Amino acid sequence: MSNDIKRATGLLVIEVVNSNANGDPDRESDPRQRPNGIGEISPVSFKRKLRDLLEDHDSVFFKSLPEIYQSQAERYCILESRGRDRKKTQSEMAKDIKSFEQKEFLGSKFVNKYWDARVFGNTFLEEGANKGFIKTGVVQFGVGTSISPVEIVRHTNTNKAGVQEGKNAGMAPLAFRIVEHGVYCMPFFINPNFAQKTGCTAEDIELLKLLIPKAYDLNRSAIRPDIRIRHAWYIEHKNTLGSCPDYMLLDALTPVRNGNAGDPSTSWTDYCDRTILPEALFEKVNSIVDLVSI
Repeated sequence: MSNDIKRATGLLVIEVVNSNANGDPDRESDPRQRPNGIGEISPVSFKRKLRDLLEDHDSVFFKSLPEIYQSQAERYCILESRGRDRKKTQSEMAKDIKSFEQKEFLGSKFVNKYWDARVFGNTFLEEGANKGFIKTGVVQFGVGTSISPVEIVRHTNTNKAGVQEGKNAGMAPLAFRIVEHGVYCMPFFINPNFAQKTGCTAEDIELLKLLIPKAYDLNRSAIRPDIRIRHAWYIEHKNTLGSCPDYMLLDALTPVRNGNAGDPSTSWTDYCDRTILPEALFEKVNSIVDLVSI
């Protein structure tokens, strides 16, 4: 396994069509939206898709992975799994790392088991005597925001079998809440500076690159049937400290809205796609690939 992780800047261009990419529990699961109408997709929501996709080792996806991952499946478990017993997990981890030096910890069962802890970091170990081991991860996703305001559509769900007694029997008023159309941009960053803290390897990052394009395609649901990752740009820098400011790369690849950017869009054709870095920026980076088209 290699620890030769390269600094990288990423940008997801996500098209949402008649779907709810990320419901807001504070607003009855409405699609997340700022007061100015701009839609949001939280980093937690997107990372959840990646975790769910990798956690099922019996899935078609996992069985399609390169042999290096299938032969070491025990290294690719998920710490932040659904329904986990946090106290039990903390207790097990405390036993595993008790009196460990940092060097010993990186070879512990905990580090070798949980892919998401190595890649994203975790908060389990930030308490008491465990401080100093893992605080943040090599990979960080930013908030995804829509280029233009989004229009939220709300309908009542109906059910042949009654779901509510009384006059609304068989109905769930305004339960179907979707964005009619929107294009969101979500940045992400690969920072090798933290690899020595979490035990993250180059193989872990390569797996992330395989997961990202399938995050929505293989996690469809009734409320998010059509979410398209149009681009998953992955830009590798020339050195570990970064050879170009992240924001320049992100700005250069963000689609531009045609017409009035203040109006909600209705289709992908409402945007001018941007797929080429200006020469001055291209010369500052080592490589650029679209993970969707690999």
